[in-house]
Amino acid sequence: MRAQSTDGPAPLEWAPAPFPFERLAALRAEGPVHRVHVPGSGDAWLVVTREAVRTALTDPRLRNDIRHSAGWESDGGHAVGRNMLQSDPPHHTRLRRLVAGHFTPGRTAALRPRVEAVARDLLDGMPQAGPADLVGAYALPLPVTVICDLLGVPAGDREDFHAWSNELVTPTDAETAASSAAALTGYLTDLIARKARTPDGTLLADLATPDAADAPAPEELLGMAFLLLVAGHETTVNLISATVLSLLTHPEQLALLRADPELTGAAVEESLRLDSPVHAGAFRFAAEPLELAGTRVAAGDAVLVSLAAASRDPLAFPDPDRFDLTRRPQGHLGFGHGVHHCLGAPLARTEAAVALRLLLERHPRLALDADPDSLTWRAGTLLRGLTALPVHLG
Repeated sequence: MRAQSTDGPAPLEWAPAPFPFERLAALRAEGPVHRVHVPGSGDAWLVVTREAVRTALTDPRLRNDIRHSAGWESDGGHAVGRNMLQSDPPHHTRLRRLVAGHFTPGRTAALRPRVEAVARDLLDGMPQAGPADLVGAYALPLPVTVICDLLGVPAGDREDFHAWSNELVTPTDAETAASSAAALTGYLTDLIARKARTPDGTLLADLATPDAADAPAPEELLGMAFLLLVAGHETTVNLISATVLSLLTHPEQLALLRADPELTGAAVEESLRLDSPVHAGAFRFAAEPLELAGTRVAAGDAVLVSLAAASRDPLAFPDPDRFDLTRRPQGHLGFGHGVHHCLGAPLARTEAAVALRLLLERHPRLALDADPDSLTWRAGTLLRGLTALPVHLG
């Protein structure tokens, strides 16, 4: 997508930042929609209030398919297939239907014993006391193992897969991102072919079986594998680590949780609201002229919805920057809203709750082993998460 020019004041620069909340709050105080320039993506309308974000996410005139963009020329050679996130109904509806049955609350409940077993194995492999990086040793390998098990990615390939995924989510530079996309495309193409030749009962094998009902086209199957594998672990890594960090930096909230483990689910929900692992929704594009929260949006304009800003809107969440397990933040937008609401939300909630409960049971004296201000966050247009979380186990 190339940058678009508009009449009026120059757009604000909007580069991904580890801590955007103060700036988002200032924009939100000025109005619900702002014209911004996103480096590498072009100009867009940034939506920052909860009401306007919910409206944008359910407006059928705002499409996810980049071909509705006035500046669209090509996918840039970096796209890995064609996936649900890049499509709209009815195409999106058909693709989502192919896998939705694997991510229902019931199917997720059936996966819980496997999630618990993986978490316990990882905890067994960590020292019983002393320093550790909770991201590398626990928050990352747990969801990677679960989603790779579900889709059928061999254990020996998972480290490479995550490296490619990480580069695509928060790219070092355009050349490295393109190289990672090519490597992941080649790997998934080969894996899909192997699953089609030798079905093994995994989700990817079911989709790759030629006689499967309403089988996806090759490009769709490649895109489905890419989206499920990447979205199926990147967001959950961020959720687990951010939740633990919030608890360790809010000892009164950690004490509440230790006194009442039934608050584990509440801790996950409050973390989703306060530090959503999905910073913003995918770009949407106006298929026709429209008005959004009083702002005129031209056909072809890009719209970026800030889930992080919406979930800290003081009109919906009093004292929104406070981490509070008693809040019960119904209506947060950590998993999005509308037809593109996160398909894997039940699984992410289960993984985060299991990871949190077992970690605190195993290490009752768990403590942060670094100054919180020294921690490094990966910040991309879409996702935000810790690169490492040094802790002291015990």
